[in-house]
Amino acid sequence: MPTDLDALVATYEDLHRHPELGRQEHRTSGIVAEQLRALGYDVTAGVGGTGVVGVLERGQGSTVLLRADMDALPVLEDTGLAYASTATATNAADETVPVMHACGHDIHTTCLLGAAAELAGDEGWQGRLLLVFQPDEEGGGGAQAMVDDGLFERFGTPDVVLGQHVAPVPVGVLGVRAGPAFAASDALRITLYGSGGHGSRPEATIDPIVMGAGLVQRLQTVVSREVAATDTVVVTVGSFHAGSAPNVIPDSAVLGLSVRTADERVRAKVLATIERMIRAEAVAVGATREPEIEALTSFPPVVNDEAACERVREAFGAAARWVVVDPGPVTGSEDVGILAEAAGAPCAYWLLGGADPALFAGATSVEQIRDLVADLPSNHSPRYAPLAGPTLESGVAALVTAARSWLS
Repeated sequence: MPTDLDALVATYEDLHRHPELGRQEHRTSGIVAEQLRALGYDVTAGVGGTGVVGVLERGQGSTVLLRADMDALPVLEDTGLAYASTATATNAADETVPVMHACGHDIHTTCLLGAAAELAGDEGWQGRLLLVFQPDEEGGGGAQAMVDDGLFERFGTPDVVLGQHVAPVPVGVLGVRAGPAFAASDALRITLYGSGGHGSRPEATIDPIVMGAGLVQRLQTVVSREVAATDTVVVTVGSFHAGSAPNVIPDSAVLGLSVRTADERVRAKVLATIERMIRAEAVAVGATREPEIEALTSFPPVVNDEAACERVREAFGAAARWVVVDPGPVTGSEDVGILAEAAGAPCAYWLLGGADPALFAGATSVEQIRDLVADLPSNHSPRYAPLAGPTLESGVAALVTAARSWLS
């Protein structure tokens, strides 16, 4: 490929070594803007906070939006890589936290930079490229922030929104699914109020830790007892904070929930069920103050357009370098659908294989691949590490191939 793979790997390793939390991607966006300008793109930084938009026009034709997210996660890296992150940052709660690209957004950003170089050097297409480097996907607000900052009013409305997400499936595999492809996401913060006191006299208190522990157990029944087995639902309690001393019962406990659903009707039912359980738990222990339920982030499922997916499938197939599969519904979430919905444009968003193919030797079916994937570190794991060079080469080619199918 004309793109310098060694240079891409160097960029990737640099981004991986220096991750930044959502809305803090100042260094990353600076690197992106500098590289795009060097390639001849019209570049605007600071869109939606730390987002970057690059535009390249080549006469009449379709406007193709290619999107990558740039933010990292508050995770302590445990990959053992020579370029592993040791970075820390201050989060929204003013806490110092470790930071890692545990979801592969450094892969996404680097692949789009590589595609930008490839397309800039190719005179054989006509149309308009709209490259969107988005902040804060993990917080769920980055896409909306760019839309609210006039993304489409300022840079034009695309005819299609394209992108990809790296996953622990073999390099050389692309997962394309039409319809609801990635789940809706709702993040909740629940504050339970009790009445604190001495650890030796629990009878004189209303213990919010016991209340929270009961709620954690009760929430496990949302999926097993409240929705049909055919519905796609995940309810995860990702954080539980209460107290600071072993002999003191605190006044409150705070839980963080992540809820994933694929259907709007099911989503509404699940959120209502969770609220009912929270309030019932407070009543059960005699809490004298109502719990607080705060919606931190909420964004819809990614619904891939059938015709757009068929076009990228055909383009990927014609390239004869990938195995293209239907991965089934993905319970992970993405806010790229907000861009497509706001633009009124079809979306095609696919999975990019990023794992060493040698780990899948002998697997001949999607089911066997899934079994092997279950044994690998997944996105958001402190041990998640895509196979850099081959993944970048595949990801750049996939973006270019998909974009070219719209650029006459």
